[in-house]
Amino acid sequence: MRSVVQRVAHASVTINGNCVASIGQGLLVLLGIEDADNEEDADWLCRKITGLRIFDDENGVMNRNLPDVGGEMLVVSQFTLMASYRKGCRPSYVRAAGHAVAIPLYESFCRKAGEILGKPVQTGEFGADMKVELLNDGPVTICIDTKNKE
Repeated sequence: MRSVVQRVAHASVTINGNCVASIGQGLLVLLGIEDADNEEDADWLCRKITGLRIFDDENGVMNRNLPDVGGEMLVVSQFTLMASYRKGCRPSYVRAAGHAVAIPLYESFCRKAGEILGKPVQTGEFGADMKVELLNDGPVTICIDTKNKE
């Protein structure tokens, strides 16, 4: 699994002109899933993201995580994170998982994050053409890949 995690002041997802999800302060997580991913990857990534100490404490030091600040999470599926760009200029997405693998892992990740946060995680719509808006706070943007756990 690959993710791009952005600390946001707010973020939202719009589909066909309708806002389907929005959050205030928290994390926008773009999530890519490949066929080799499994529940262990989803669990590890969920714990890693919710535990990231990237929110300021009372001294202005990034020392708090999402649960500490009562923040929200918006998770957007993004198969293009699995792009291979080694050959030519047109990316290949053959590593991206199909729906049978990706949807259950996406849903598992979101459910686990909601349990850690004690509130539902907001989501886009898997496979939809989504418009994602955000106000990156900092900016703080972190890329995490479960294939690089060490």
